[in-house]
Amino acid sequence: MPMAAFALHRPDRLTSRVVFASPHSGNDYPEALLRDSVLDRHAIRSSEDAFVDRLFDCAPEFGAPLLAAAAPRAYVDLNRAANELDPALIEGIRRGPHNPRVASGLGVIPRVVANGRAIYCGKIPEAEAMDRLERVWAPYHARLQQLLDDAHDAHGEAILIDCHSMPHEAVASLARGGRRAEVVIGDRFGASAGAGIVDRIEAAFVAQGFVVARNAPFAGAYTTQQYGRPGRARHAVQVEIDRALYMDEATIRPHDGFEPLRAALRGVIAEIASLGQHEMPLAAE
Repeated sequence: MPMAAFALHRPDRLTSRVVFASPHSGNDYPEALLRDSVLDRHAIRSSEDAFVDRLFDCAPEFGAPLLAAAAPRAYVDLNRAANELDPALIEGIRRGPHNPRVASGLGVIPRVVANGRAIYCGKIPEAEAMDRLERVWAPYHARLQQLLDDAHDAHGEAILIDCHSMPHEAVASLARGGRRAEVVIGDRFGASAGAGIVDRIEAAFVAQGFVVARNAPFAGAYTTQQYGRPGRARHAVQVEIDRALYMDEATIRPHDGFEPLRAALRGVIAEIASLGQHEMPLAAE
């Protein structure tokens, strides 16, 4: 069993309205999962956003918390709704309305990892699935909601940055000015965050030399849909970083680009964490 659902890294002094979260970087693989899986310890990590929590771990230095999953995505996918249950995997679950994520094996309890490789040779008990949701999914989202509520209460606005990494092949065909996108920002085509907020986030990446795309091929999933309410001053933006920039995808190990990327992201994180802090109210005429 995972020892914890998440790790919360808090700043010494909370000054930012921004909350950073990394739902797919967890790597505390339960022995029961490894025992029951048909995949080895390496293959089961293929859908993990490895090391993303380390890439963003300076956020508390700039007054913003970082919530990082402990349990791995292959165990519970924290970027899915709790009711995205897969009847092809979980015993006793009835087939509901068509859900393309569930149909492809990527429900809240995943049936497959990257490239559609099956995790199990059969089904798992419904009680096991419910236990995972209770011990991992529910505590993570309860804490995330509390962090966003705290930011909103303190500043009148909350901004969630949902941090992910993407396979290089996902952006290999995307090019801007002859260069492939290195970062994809997802705001569900404007539905999960205000345009001004997203423009500032994009500008922060561009200022550090990144090639940025929006909403293609990733516009945001459950987290941005659930927590993004720009009309209520609650914004949620998904950030995807090309894994090839910092790791060898075959070995799942950081390469020589890791520290330079981390240094560049430090500038991005500092700028994002300061959103709203330098805006002065207009004087009354």
